Amino acid sequence: MGHKVQVYIYDLSQGLARSLGPAIIGRPLDGIWHTSVVVYGREYYFGGAGIESCSPGGTMLGQPLKVEELGDTEIPPEVFNEYLMTHSQDRFKGDKYDLMRHNCNIFSSETAMFLTGNGIPQYILDLPNEVLSTPLGQMLAPMLQQLTPQGESIPFTMGNALERTGW
Repeated sequence: MGHKVQVYIYDLSQGLARSLGPAIIGRPLDGIWHTSVVVYGREYYFGGAGIESCSPGGTMLGQPLKVEELGDTEIPPEVFNEYLMTHSQDRFKGDKYDLMRHNCNIFSSETAMFLTGNGIPQYILDLPNEVLSTPLGQMLAPMLQQLTPQGESIPFTMGNALERTGW
């Protein structure tokens, strides 16, 4: 029997993007998206501290705006744990985080693809390029990069990964 995989979708602007969107890209934005993957009873996400996990809905963002079902996975938790450990030491190490180009949404999409063969909704992945393709977006890009979360990457070790995921 498979394990359910979901993407949690949060609006970092808390609705403000809808009114600011016309000034930035010439149309309303539905949100400034942060995503995470929920599987095996844990929520996994990527930021300036690397790959982290918590109880579903347990981030500082609270409950997600939307939850989308991505399908079921037959990947055993141990294999997923190995995937996280490997990626936390390189591709998704905290110092590799880039708000516009290598962020939580890239992590969520690749992780969902690994687990189910399905990525996260494309409109979420397209938003940074949509913003950066506007004159104001290009002007704001250096300032937006300053908003990148800072932190030490805490790579998964076998003990930490098992402890963090509750296995």
